[in-house]
Amino acid sequence: MKKIGLLSDTHSYLDDRILHHLQGCDEIWHAGDFGTASVAEELETVAPLRGVYGNIDGRDVRLTQPLVQHFELEGLWVLMTHIGGYPGHYSPAGRALVQEQRPGLFISGHSHILKVMPDPRLGLLHLNPGAAGRHGFHKVRTMLRFEVENGKVQQLQAIELGPRVG
Repeated sequence: MKKIGLLSDTHSYLDDRILHHLQGCDEIWHAGDFGTASVAEELETVAPLRGVYGNIDGRDVRLTQPLVQHFELEGLWVLMTHIGGYPGHYSPAGRALVQEQRPGLFISGHSHILKVMPDPRLGLLHLNPGAAGRHGFHKVRTMLRFEVENGKVQQLQAIELGPRVG
């Protein structure tokens, strides 16, 4: 069993609330728009990091984070990219990746909207943790925490980190 903290769209912002909710995680996954490489470096001091770069990320982030992550953890195939869409509304690139890789878990960011949706047609679970940073149109900063065991996502928690501004 692995405990995962999932966030996205930090846009160069990390605070004590984010770091508090990541304590005890076996891995941290970041679905893009880190903002700066220093965000990734700070997250790596808490737990091992798996991330992808997003559309606002510069060369410093792109040197250490790929566009797509595809990996197996505890019997679950995971596919993560920043701009992927969601079931019924995949981006063209997201649809192609999902159809090619056939993951059990598909993770994307970008929309700043927290989503947890099954895709029964493709047999996967889609997660978008929303936005943990302060840049964007979202009103509440969010992230997800869950466990992966025996090929399944379990104990899924949506975490509100507070208002975007204030």
